[in-house]
Amino acid sequence: MTNLLPALHEGHASIILQNLFRDALEAYDDWGEGMPEPVVSFEGKLLPIRVVFDWMKRCTDIMPANMIGIVTDRLSKPWIGDGPLDKMTFSTAARVMSVLTKRQLRRYGSGSIEVFAERFKPSLRVDV
Repeated sequence: MTNLLPALHEGHASIILQNLFRDALEAYDDWGEGMPEPVVSFEGKLLPIRVVFDWMKRCTDIMPANMIGIVTDRLSKPWIGDGPLDKMTFSTAARVMSVLTKRQLRRYGSGSIEVFAERFKPSLRVDV
């Protein structure tokens, strides 16, 4: 399934991958207790967020500051980066989010992607 995603180029992700990672972070942020693993859409396909996080583990790009909070808010210890303004790479964030996603799946079960996606499918019922 991961071969559906664009390749990294010498550790760098395209803006498409960076935006998909942001979508996965936001989906994780909205993930409620007992809900199935969130999915994100890429080129008409639904991907579990863990696929996106795993794919970005080798990305050396610095994450934009507006995404870092979603990751650092879930850490048990304060984030201390090794650069100005506590920079974080996508790789670091992806590794953290992979662990958190796997922990959440173990705690509440993986659920069904189809059940989750069904909530967002347009209704086929016509009200008259």
